[in-house]
Amino acid sequence: MREYDIKRGHFKNIDGRLEEIMKETFGSVKRNGEFLETSYGALTYLRAKLEGKSRLIVDSETDKKADMETATRTIKAYNEFLFRVTGMTAKQRG
Repeated sequence: MREYDIKRGHFKNIDGRLEEIMKETFGSVKRNGEFLETSYGALTYLRAKLEGKSRLIVDSETDKKADMETATRTIKAYNEFLFRVTGMTAKQRG
């Protein structure tokens, strides 16, 4: 499970929109307890929830046997999702 900080002031842009952002990025989404859950490309599953206004919690599993094209498409979508939710690029998150 990973935790990502949300950029200061960015929460107002995503408040109540996590499910919408996941659907736009990955397709279908279902609620599983307090997490939203989906699968996409090489992601066997991805579970996400907001913790307060400053943190995104993500749990995921990747299919290690996925071909390179699928893996690349999946990484790109995952990074886009994280950018849209956290307001930070991969470099800023690192």
